[in-house]
Order: sequence, then C-alpha cells, then structure tokens
Amino acid sequence: MDKKILKKVLLVLSIFFIILTFAGAVYVLLHKGQVSAGYSAVPMLWAVLFTTTYNKVKKD
Repeated sequence: MDKKILKKVLLVLSIFFIILTFAGAVYVLLHKGQVSAGYSAVPMLWAVLFTTTYNKVKKD
C-alpha cells in the first residue's frame, strides 16, 4: 500500500474514532452515568491506536 494512501486512511480513522469518543462521552453524560463508560472508552483506545500509527508512518 502506498504511504500517502496509508497516511490518509489512518488520519480518517483517527478522526472518526475521536468523534465517536466525544459522542460516547456526551451519551454517557446525558444518561447521568447510568450507562457504561465503555461507550467512550473503547473508541478512545482505537483513536489512540490509529493516531499513534499515523504519527509513526508520518515520521518514517
């Protein structure tokens, strides 16, 4: 896979999961913490993974 395409895909995935993280946090707050915090924690882990990978590919 071309490095430029890989960087774009990783950046788009990072942004997507960051948006999901904030949406999950809003969902948890709207339900006054009665739902699982995993709605925001799980997308955050994926966002960190994709952001870290993007930075590594960009650096090389």
